[in-house]
Amino acid sequence: METSFGTETNTTARAGCTGFGCRLFLSWTVLLAALPTALAQPANLLWQIGQPDNDNREFALAPNHYAEFRDDGFFVVGRSDPKRDWPYVQPGPGDAWAGGREHTFSIVFGVTNPPATGDCKLRVDLIDTHSSGPPQLRIQINGRAFEQSTPRGAGDESVNGQPAKGKEHKFDITFPAELLKPGANEVNITTVSGSWILYDWIALETPAGVETADVTGTVVSSMHSPPVLIEKNGQFSQVVQLSIRHFGEETRALVRVDGTEATNLTLRAAAQSLEVPVPAVEKETPVIVSVEVAGQTLATQTLALMPVRKWVVYLLPHSHVDIGYTHVQTDVERAQWRYLETAIDTARKTAGNPPGARFKWNVEVLWAVDGYLKQATPEKQKEFMDAVKAGWVGLDALYGNELTGLCRPEELLRLTGYAMKLSQRTGVPIESAMITDVPGYTWGIVPAFAHSGVKYWSIGPNGGDRIGHTIAAWGDKPFWWIGPNGRDKVLVWMTGTGYYQVFQSPRKLQEYLTQLEQKGYPYDMVHVRHCLGDNGAPDVNFADTVKKWNESHAYPKLVIATTAEMFRDFEQRYGEKLPSAKGDFTPYWEDGAASSARETALNRAAAERLTQAETLFAMLNPTKYPVEEFYQAWRNAVLYDEHTWGAHNSISQPDHPFVKSQWAIKQAFALEADQQSRALLEKSLAGRGPSGARIEAVDVFNTTSWTRTDELVVAPKDLALAGDAVKDADGKPVLSQRLSTGELAFLAGDIPPFASRRYTISAGSPLVSGKARVDGAALSTSRVSLRVDDQTGAIVSFRCQSVDVELADAKAKAALNDYLYLPGSDLKGLKRNGPVKISARETGPLVASLVIESDAPGCNKLTRELRVVEGLDRVDIINVVDKKPVREKEGVHFGFAFNVPGGEVRLDVPWAVVRPEADQIPGACKNWFTVQRWVDISNKDYGVTWATLDAPLVEVGAVTANLIGSLSNPKAWLEHIGPSQTIYSWAMNNHWHTNYRAEQDGPTVFRYAIWPHGPFSAEAAAKFGVSMSQPLIVAPASGQAVSEPRLRVEPSSVLVTAFKPSEDGKAWIVRLFGASGKTEQAKVTFADPAPKTLWLSDNSERPGLAASGPIEVSAWSIVTLRAELP
Repeated sequence: METSFGTETNTTARAGCTGFGCRLFLSWTVLLAALPTALAQPANLLWQIGQPDNDNREFALAPNHYAEFRDDGFFVVGRSDPKRDWPYVQPGPGDAWAGGREHTFSIVFGVTNPPATGDCKLRVDLIDTHSSGPPQLRIQINGRAFEQSTPRGAGDESVNGQPAKGKEHKFDITFPAELLKPGANEVNITTVSGSWILYDWIALETPAGVETADVTGTVVSSMHSPPVLIEKNGQFSQVVQLSIRHFGEETRALVRVDGTEATNLTLRAAAQSLEVPVPAVEKETPVIVSVEVAGQTLATQTLALMPVRKWVVYLLPHSHVDIGYTHVQTDVERAQWRYLETAIDTARKTAGNPPGARFKWNVEVLWAVDGYLKQATPEKQKEFMDAVKAGWVGLDALYGNELTGLCRPEELLRLTGYAMKLSQRTGVPIESAMITDVPGYTWGIVPAFAHSGVKYWSIGPNGGDRIGHTIAAWGDKPFWWIGPNGRDKVLVWMTGTGYYQVFQSPRKLQEYLTQLEQKGYPYDMVHVRHCLGDNGAPDVNFADTVKKWNESHAYPKLVIATTAEMFRDFEQRYGEKLPSAKGDFTPYWEDGAASSARETALNRAAAERLTQAETLFAMLNPTKYPVEEFYQAWRNAVLYDEHTWGAHNSISQPDHPFVKSQWAIKQAFALEADQQSRALLEKSLAGRGPSGARIEAVDVFNTTSWTRTDELVVAPKDLALAGDAVKDADGKPVLSQRLSTGELAFLAGDIPPFASRRYTISAGSPLVSGKARVDGAALSTSRVSLRVDDQTGAIVSFRCQSVDVELADAKAKAALNDYLYLPGSDLKGLKRNGPVKISARETGPLVASLVIESDAPGCNKLTRELRVVEGLDRVDIINVVDKKPVREKEGVHFGFAFNVPGGEVRLDVPWAVVRPEADQIPGACKNWFTVQRWVDISNKDYGVTWATLDAPLVEVGAVTANLIGSLSNPKAWLEHIGPSQTIYSWAMNNHWHTNYRAEQDGPTVFRYAIWPHGPFSAEAAAKFGVSMSQPLIVAPASGQAVSEPRLRVEPSSVLVTAFKPSEDGKAWIVRLFGASGKTEQAKVTFADPAPKTLWLSDNSERPGLAASGPIEVSAWSIVTLRAELP
């Protein structure tokens, strides 16, 4: 989205396509400069506007005030002033800041003696065009249309006040001179698609001898019948609207419409509109409309009156909350606090208006409310609570406008967790959610909503910037989105206009309703957002505008509403008639997270670490659970995954202090989540081990709900261990090895769920019976073997004893862990790394590893380590990309081509497994996928599960993530994916044109693991993924080991995704997940002392129904239990 924002006043703001927040709904004031031929111009230059000097200072709004745009340019030669009447920039439908619609600039000029022969030229000189969405122009000269395309321009600097940095484009429209006529002539320039153009000069050349004249007379520019009804004496009427431009002295006109009395109109020297009521029709009915002045008929037109639907339009006022982008995050927060108070004051003042015209405010997300209530006085807090209870303020459930595909399963529940607390505090259920700007959402949001009491979801996506097929598939097509378990559901309505201000004018609303009618929209209710832009303030006059409309129009009837009110009314009328869809709405904008790959990896790990730390508190010390510390840590993780990455000019001006200050705050969310998660994990193990003494025993903790067998444990090198020899609790030697990093690795076995096993450490000789070894460019253990290509460093052979086939596809374009670098978007430019140096790092007997070092395009250095462990059926991969700071568009990919003939790809998403195509709903992204922990490729006999710990983005079948900049055309995106057994990890990119980062540099680690197996098992894949991202935890031994599981759930196919103390400090919270894809009867057993009572619960953690006996956990369902502490 090459530019966008809301109420940004910073003069460096960018104007762009449908921009990330590029939705400011301010119209324009037009500017163009005309000089009559009396000036020293060539004889055949009839008029000109501006000067051909590659500067635009003579135009309105120049050099950079595009955000103040109000009205389309209208210029009368000889009368208008370009500094007042002709804007320097003409926006297009791709520019949400200008309404996201076509814009027509008009030039009216008089001619005394039009030539009968010869040609004329309309000459246009543009300073610049939008760099990725240049517009298509329609130019009409006295009604004759000419189409004109424009090339891609230079970027945003020109529209932001630096015209010299534009990419000039000139064109001429040649037309026969006979098109000119005596008196008034008109040129209209319309942007029918794409984004903006910047004017330098526009002029008209004619044959010699043609002269300009004052513009006089009257022009009827349009006649139409809008979809409105008015009511008088119980009778409905339609209206015919006329737009008339009069030049000259005041005069009288007569307007005639079939079947009605003639209407008198006084014409003045200005543009005028007239509405003539006509009886409402029930079927298509032609009528003749004419306009007469002084007995002369100026215009006659036959209109087809269509029946008018009795529309009810629900208007949802809100501010689109970008946490940054338009302003620094702290300024945004303070502004949103002011908006809350302004909204409450406005609601109070309009409380006496008729129903539907009373102001209401929808809190799009709760981030600002959280901060507001913490700093507000008790009086202000009460005012807020009272406003919620009165229905003046509607609360929506999400904490931020999240990139849901990035969220870990527990993180999705924390995304709505604050809503649960606020609902309890206000006593008002929060049944609805809003999300704005973001296109596409993980399937796991449906069970997260269902578990949080959210029944309704209003989606207002960006109007066209990198949104793929979202609006095309679901715009104004409300549907029930069914969750993975087939029972959870949420009523989803994606507004077809994005979140832009549809009711910025009666004309715009009427156009929108007409479009719905033409598309066959089946309902008489519709909902639209009323938003004054990114971080825009409440429209304090809106309620009175609605009141005035409803007083003068019977239909459309306007209703200001909260999200929940609108949905409840809609569900009551149409809920049983709505279609449903089941599958993943694979998101689009998560790709930007790879522009800060290091921080994204930190945040992913922090969320997993927080889950483990909560489990350890539940196991070891539930009454000491630090609620507020965990809340802040989870909050930071959630805020990093919120969609606002940085400033609107993050790409065009990456070195600007405004950009750097926003990134510093955004980056801090990930850095603090990382630090806090580590501190909380340490705190959960507080007091373990003798201070300052050498450690002779360690406890290995299993924080998952199944027994962990034969897993590698790596003790940090800063633990002062007594030696390298390891024995288990029975005194049996355990295979161990001191790694080159100084860490001690050993193989742990049979660690029970939610329990620990103790291992002793001594200075004796370690057990050396393992068979892990290095042989040149090959690695092997007793169970796996692999070989590396000595030219590319990629794995060209991988075999496993349990699956006796070659797993690397030698015929594919990529090997395994194959580095691929794509500068720009042309796939012909894909590059591999340079010559490699292969050396041994770990030589066995437990761990053996190869290090492959090389130069690589885009990198200072590429280092890939491959690691095998005796006793494990997998290979671990540790890639370190030491990145160069590259600002030209680029992408870093690692290819993995598997030899699994006929294998089907399955992707891990929160509380579901997704098969591309088969488990995606219409409109889902197919160029890339955002996965949680693993991807599996299996046929009926065998397969591989591939784990990705740090990089969430995956391409299936080919490098398909090559879409750069602002993209408004859905056809640019994949519509189908064919079967494939090749996947690519899309590790890094800077493909965006706004919001995300322009470059990243320094070392970033990307870890993967490949596990061969027999036929696919969803349960096994889930356990493998969790075991890689939530490893066994080693800590100095203290007291007695937790030998018995604190909690046991059977069968083990029912996974515990969360085991934590409750936030009220009185219970354990246990979250069960049906990971096998089958309905199970779960037996839940606690060790003594057992809980007093077991309840069914939800995301609120409050007790529900009492739970006894086996608990049914259906396929892909989550069930939350509350167990009261003994």
